[in-house]
Amino acid sequence: MVGQEEVPAKYWINDDSFEEVISPQGGFSDDDDEVIVVEFWAKFNSANAFPDWKKLDNLPGVSYFRVDIAQAPEKKKELRIRMAPTLLIYTRGDAYIKFKAKAGLDLLCPVDYDKMVRAIEVVKEESKF
Repeated sequence: MVGQEEVPAKYWINDDSFEEVISPQGGFSDDDDEVIVVEFWAKFNSANAFPDWKKLDNLPGVSYFRVDIAQAPEKKKELRIRMAPTLLIYTRGDAYIKFKAKAGLDLLCPVDYDKMVRAIEVVKEESKF
């Protein structure tokens, strides 16, 4: 991968683990503002994966996971993932924001770190009870 550390196995999810990862833990509560960023990734376009995943995972209340679209055909179909990379921001099990690569030959990552952090803050604010 170009300019990016390898993503450790604990960050990878698939069709079998997807719901468990994004589901709210312990029910709904006012202080439950964990945000989960899920990146749908493809080996053929690994050079354009989200490069700052480690920074996101280090933010308080934010967890990052990656899905290889070849290993999650059901979720790919259900969530209408047509391009890789596509990033979804979840809280309490609901998807709030979707960033997807535009069709074309380059399929560049559709969001940079600063834009992602702003989107996470919006999701946190909008998901408050």
